[in-house]
Amino acid sequence: MSPSCLPYRYHTTIPSRKQALYYHYDVRTIVPFFLLFCITDAPVRAQVDQALKELAGVHQFREVAMAEDGEMVAWIETIPAKDGGDASRAIVVVKDLRDANSAARMVFDGGDSAQGLAWSHDGKLAFIANTDAEKQLQLYVAEKPGRGKPRKVTNLEGYLAEPHWSPDGQSLSILWTEGITHIPGPTEATVPDIGVVASAIHLQRLALVNPATGTPRVISPGGMHVYECDWSPDGKELAYLAAPGPGDDNWYIAELYAVDARSGAARHILKPSMQVANVRWSPDGKTIAFIGGLMSDEGSTGGDIYALPAGGGAVQDLTPKRKTSPNWFRWTPSSKQILMTEDVSGKMAVATLDLASGSVETIWKGENSLVFSGDGNTSAMIRSSWDQAPEVWAGRTGGWQQITHANDDRKAVWGAGRSVEWNNDGLSVQGWLMFPQPYDPAQRYPMIVLVHGGPAADTRPSWPRPGLPVQLFSAQGYFLFFPNPRGSYGQGEDYTRGNVRDFGHGDLSDILTGVDHVVKNYPVDDQRVGIAGWSYGGYMTMWAVTQTNRFRAAFAGAGIANLQSYYGQNSIDQWMLPYFGASVYDDPAVYARSSPITYIKNVKTPTLIAVGERDGECPVPQSYEFWHALNTLGVRTEFIIYPGEGHSFHDPEHRRDLFQRVVKWFQDNMPASELK
Repeated sequence: MSPSCLPYRYHTTIPSRKQALYYHYDVRTIVPFFLLFCITDAPVRAQVDQALKELAGVHQFREVAMAEDGEMVAWIETIPAKDGGDASRAIVVVKDLRDANSAARMVFDGGDSAQGLAWSHDGKLAFIANTDAEKQLQLYVAEKPGRGKPRKVTNLEGYLAEPHWSPDGQSLSILWTEGITHIPGPTEATVPDIGVVASAIHLQRLALVNPATGTPRVISPGGMHVYECDWSPDGKELAYLAAPGPGDDNWYIAELYAVDARSGAARHILKPSMQVANVRWSPDGKTIAFIGGLMSDEGSTGGDIYALPAGGGAVQDLTPKRKTSPNWFRWTPSSKQILMTEDVSGKMAVATLDLASGSVETIWKGENSLVFSGDGNTSAMIRSSWDQAPEVWAGRTGGWQQITHANDDRKAVWGAGRSVEWNNDGLSVQGWLMFPQPYDPAQRYPMIVLVHGGPAADTRPSWPRPGLPVQLFSAQGYFLFFPNPRGSYGQGEDYTRGNVRDFGHGDLSDILTGVDHVVKNYPVDDQRVGIAGWSYGGYMTMWAVTQTNRFRAAFAGAGIANLQSYYGQNSIDQWMLPYFGASVYDDPAVYARSSPITYIKNVKTPTLIAVGERDGECPVPQSYEFWHALNTLGVRTEFIIYPGEGHSFHDPEHRRDLFQRVVKWFQDNMPASELK
């Protein structure tokens, strides 16, 4: 047997890659993969490195908050390192909207983290931040934002989040998790289990803080993890969403409560039949509203807007059968209308809902991603799109003006994006197509299908962020196709529920039909189509290559290979019950039917696999099982485990390394240009 036919497996640690673990199997060569990666395609690698450096220089805007009188706007901005390095700073900034020529003023510039902007009725600004000297997050209050140093209010240990002023301005509610030093959340790196395994439950409690003394008083019941809250307009109670611990898992079954701000006496309001977010008390105190629906991830909100009496009672759907996905709302002062933002077939809209008539008036609709704050009169937002880097806009609702210009000099190096629509199984499906840059309609180009995470999410136009900025593939000569198949937001709750007990089947059919539509109408080489994704997108990649040989190359990031074993491995198994209808112990067949491993012997597509070492949402064994199967079957595959990373990657070197490897994988297996 000649050496070129011998299987080769390379397993080592490479110090220059922060000790990442690399697994490689290639039946065609015995040259170590990492050496190939380091010494080939140097011009392309340099080009991608430069593009990543340019992206790292973009100012990011993470929060925006409009003052209640509409005269001031605050935002949190991440300032990149001046030397182009990885270090960045988080600052809090305010601007007076009454004077268009006035300069923005710095409120806080102390550390690398800031969050939770909250205005009081009388114009004070609260937020949570750390400093270079103290990495512990603390609550700060600026009495006169931008004019004087903010005051550190608390001296607590643990994780702090979500400050909200009481209506009288005499108290602040916060969410406080004692006993942790890491950032909590299902996408963050899990804490390794060593020794006797047991669930270490750290509860996020609802506490009230006196801003004068900084003294906290926990008021939520013991044993309950609180996810969000809202004050009643008279300040006597807080409505809150909570469940028993562990918090990451049980968000999916959280219920609605209210607690007396003085006594701490809690009352139960609602056990919903869905996931709930964005709990809001009406200004007249009579009603509590929320967004409810099938949500696969905490923080990725979409569904219908529901309301019920504040004392409890029948729940009313305020947006029944609406072919959109509301994702944020707030009451107008009259309590007769609701201002909301919503996903609309891959776009965003701002609209008002009249409660008496049920009619909806769209104020604005566009090809942007939005972070919104304000009311029907004045509001602010963070806007970005395929060709517009993020900036803050503010002013009269519907007539906003750009008020920051931090990224005005940023120019897209990728091609234009276009919304495309097609029909499948009686459904109208939407996605986005990004053109190669430069683009010649007389040529034919390869295409990569990028499947979003979720599945309850969608792809909307936005400027790429550090991590996996897939838009850069456009500058490498590829079309990029971003489908929003059934299960996505943007076309109503029935559409979002379209893959319940049919996980992977109808949604893949939507994607493949979309590929057919694009190939028919655009100069795409049908023999050079690849697929890639992370999380649900990683699962769909693993699933797709077991169902069809249409794809020339694939990248599966943080995927799921075996839903039966996954049920017992992941840290948020509660998300699966609404999708599969029963636990794996009660109905294993419905999980096997949607598991890539069930059909693994069909795979022919070269597949790159990557995952974070401490990913609790899509644990390492899932990627390992898929890689092991492809390895055994002789399918070209490579597997990378990044140390210390969770479902979301934070180490900039890991992000760069992963993206470079994904680019290299598609260049090797599905090059942008081929001799015919």
